[in-house]
Amino acid sequence: MNIELESGAVRLARGQTLKIHDGAGHVVCAREGSVWITEENSRQDVVLEGGACFELHGDGLALVQAFSDAAVSIA
Repeated sequence: MNIELESGAVRLARGQTLKIHDGAGHVVCAREGSVWITEENSRQDVVLEGGACFELHGDGLALVQAFSDAAVSIA
């Protein structure tokens, strides 16, 4: 996985996008707000509401975009 985070959640403003490279096996959790997740070469997009999580499957690029002000964590 090719991002660096300090402990806690990353805050995203409405419309802001977080790019994750090679994230297969990592779990993205929406701590607040709602986010849309799409992965390179996947036909499935996911919308997470606060409290929901999703495991990334691909080793390419994944985009996490905030539908509203949001906070996400990645483990």
